[in-house]
Amino acid sequence: MSPVLQLDIAEESPFAQGQSFGDVGEYRLLTGTAGFGVDPYHPRNTAITDLDLAPRHPDGSVRFWADFAVLQPVDPQRGNRRILFDVVNRGRKTALSLNNVPTGEPTAPLLPGNGFLMRHGYTVVWCGWQADVPPTPGLIGLQAPEAAGPDGPLNGRIMGFFQCDEPATVLHLSHRGHMGNPAAGINDPSATLTVRNHPNDARQVIERDQWSFVRVEDENEEPQPSHIYFPAGFEPGRIYELVYDTTVSRIVGLGFASVRDINSFLKYETDPHDNPCAGQIDYAYGFGRSQSGRFLRQMIHLGLNEDQEERIALDGFIPHVGGAMRGEFNLRFGQPSMDVCYLTPEFFPFTDTPQRDPVTGEPGSMLEALEARGKAPRIMFTNTSAEYWRGDAALIHTNLETMTDAAESEFVRRYHFAGTQHGSGEFPPLEVRVGEGPKGQQLFNSVDYAPLLRAALVNLDHWVSTEEPPPPSRHPSLDEGTAIESEALLDRLRAIPGLAVPERTPKAIRLDYGPDVHSGRATVLPADVGEPYPALVSDLDGDGNEVRGIRLPDVEVPVATYTGWNLRHPDIGNPDLFIGITGGLAGSTIPFAATREEREESGDPRLSIEERYADRNDYEQRVKDAVSGLVDAGYMLAEDTDEVMERALQKYDYYMGSET
Repeated sequence: MSPVLQLDIAEESPFAQGQSFGDVGEYRLLTGTAGFGVDPYHPRNTAITDLDLAPRHPDGSVRFWADFAVLQPVDPQRGNRRILFDVVNRGRKTALSLNNVPTGEPTAPLLPGNGFLMRHGYTVVWCGWQADVPPTPGLIGLQAPEAAGPDGPLNGRIMGFFQCDEPATVLHLSHRGHMGNPAAGINDPSATLTVRNHPNDARQVIERDQWSFVRVEDENEEPQPSHIYFPAGFEPGRIYELVYDTTVSRIVGLGFASVRDINSFLKYETDPHDNPCAGQIDYAYGFGRSQSGRFLRQMIHLGLNEDQEERIALDGFIPHVGGAMRGEFNLRFGQPSMDVCYLTPEFFPFTDTPQRDPVTGEPGSMLEALEARGKAPRIMFTNTSAEYWRGDAALIHTNLETMTDAAESEFVRRYHFAGTQHGSGEFPPLEVRVGEGPKGQQLFNSVDYAPLLRAALVNLDHWVSTEEPPPPSRHPSLDEGTAIESEALLDRLRAIPGLAVPERTPKAIRLDYGPDVHSGRATVLPADVGEPYPALVSDLDGDGNEVRGIRLPDVEVPVATYTGWNLRHPDIGNPDLFIGITGGLAGSTIPFAATREEREESGDPRLSIEERYADRNDYEQRVKDAVSGLVDAGYMLAEDTDEVMERALQKYDYYMGSET
């Protein structure tokens, strides 16, 4: 029996008001719920933490439910027989960013954007995987059971993280407003609260009598130990960590079963009464951005891509902007929303080939579980400059023992999008990003890297379906001398007038959460802190732009310097810390002077735009050459040429003061 017990389609509606997309035609959107039942003792499920402690259905299975949606061609014969599975980010759909559609409000109608996925005939699927998504209309979540022992609910330690952008005295015991894990006891004397300014600082303890789980004014009411109350006030920008006991332990690892089993069901179930995609799908590809990219990295590491009939669910993966991180996706008392690289309970191994940590002696490989069974899919790890400057992305291609480039698996490509921030940039550059809130000290990065993701998906499909190899990996290289410690570049960046540069950069840290962390249980909280890992980034050219990676015309034929980092504005506190180091990861745009006179007045060492290019025609021709090079190499699609050219010319006109 399939682990997908039923799909309840609650609504069917035309997509984009019946718009037709090229040869594929119209699309329809189906929404509803999916019911699951998995065998807790099946060998393909035993990697899911605490699954054996879940309540059982009379048939012995573990039952759970998830929100579900599918966007498919009205005429399936005109589709491309491929699923793009969008691993939702905190319940929000993200795959339509490949269509140049920003993530909007969860209740907002889906927009077609440039129609890329539809014109190419993809069936786009969403299914809930995250057990702490709040029950907000429009969000895609998972209802997972809680683990219990013979004496009832489990009791154990959990760690919460807090950083606010304005003063506060009360914060919820959750991350980003998700469903929290309330404190087991409001008077727990062993609970600890600490604070620091920088990820690599030592923690400072805040005395227990200075804060509480219940506000004084609530003491005569029903206590709700789901908040922390700090009368002295949480200071904006500072990093607070709380360790306490809880009895809420959702079996968060069922998210992997949800993703695996819904894709297997849609690919293999042949009854059209049960499966709206019956007989229509040959391949399924998983796309995850940020938190969801980290989720896919952990799914790969755990080997949870085979269903209970030992069939491959996802044929290819694009874990995007996940860096070298995973997360609390398979942890007892896990909080899947957590996204902090210096708190991640499972970090090593990073590479897709075997490696050994020279400090701990620990061996490992991201692909070892999949390769041991001969079931490795094709994978493209894609990252921006932000994940490198966060301190971890280069670890996915670094041999830590020899400090050389790590060998690469035949199943993997590793791509760095040079000069970009965590989320694709907007132009004109923003001072405050829509939906994000925090303000940086520089204009935000304005490089739109969506064309590179579109090409990556097309290349992944060719790789899987025809075995046509994709373009070679492109990233900072120790062997070539283009991978540099981030702090070694700070003095060079300080030469740019008006650019706020940090005193130091963050580094990922070796953290010891106890001997059971690989089994999904963190028994040492907070973790014992070990040595930091090297924080490698691309070297910079004379303009401060990155020399290695896939360089879009913005970087190859520049009118500005683009970084993957941006310091917090003093208005939101802690101004020497990267904005979004705990999520969002903003970059910067630092325009060149338009004229030589302006450049000399400011003392800018970077040539002005008029000194670089003879005129607009000269600039346009150089951009054309850069675009042609990317298309010829396979890193960009020819269909995106006009869009990329138009954006480049907009930037030239804007910074030369001649926009119309």
